[in-house]
Amino acid sequence: MSQPGAIPPFIVFPAIDLKGGQVVRLAEGDMDRATVYGDDPAAQALLFAEQGSDFLHVVDLDGSFAGHAVNGAAIAAIVSAFPGHVQLGGGIRDERAVKGWFDLGISRVVIGTAALKNPQFVKDMAAAYPGGIVVAVDARDGMIATDGWAEKSDMPVIDLARRFEDAGVASLLFTDVGRDGLLKGCNVAATVDLARAVDIPVIASGGVAGIADIRVLSLHAADGVEGVVTGRALYDGRLDLKTAISVARAA
Repeated sequence: MSQPGAIPPFIVFPAIDLKGGQVVRLAEGDMDRATVYGDDPAAQALLFAEQGSDFLHVVDLDGSFAGHAVNGAAIAAIVSAFPGHVQLGGGIRDERAVKGWFDLGISRVVIGTAALKNPQFVKDMAAAYPGGIVVAVDARDGMIATDGWAEKSDMPVIDLARRFEDAGVASLLFTDVGRDGLLKGCNVAATVDLARAVDIPVIASGGVAGIADIRVLSLHAADGVEGVVTGRALYDGRLDLKTAISVARAA
């Protein structure tokens, strides 16, 4: 388990989403609406590092639906290639999986579905791996979405977040599913509201359209917004990673 040293005031997490070993981006979490951006995830990770990134957000999309790791080989290659810190999510639902990823060199593990269905598991993992557990708060119409975003629960976002306030989780990863991969712009208001409502740092995700999203979110670092995950805007050339990191550091 590799823990980040001095955490910047605001972090830009370039995203690598994996489906069938390829780098893809989905629209609204729909596996049938995937755009392929490359077939060498390790090379993509190295490219992000060369552009100045010390942090990376990786999602095993197949694993999210299967409930266990599917793209393990690609993830291992990414960890080997990327010199910074890798945050990983997707189908991580038991202690064996958590331990295995930390043993591989993952810095932070993102737990989503299990956070709703087995909150004690998340609390146990947060105690066992201080600073290593991120809870995914995936929202569809204000309610928590689970199982690869395929199912919508009757649990409000804020209620799930507050379950873990005293559990020692590192961050909450808040994704507005309805904006993910659509370049509509981040749901800044909902992200900031969540950050102000809980004593856990919040990472924004879903819908980043360009540098304006980075600028406005970075202004809320003092409110508890820790960073932002961005994918399609980078791959489509709408956002320059070096510029985004520069804006983040200026925060």
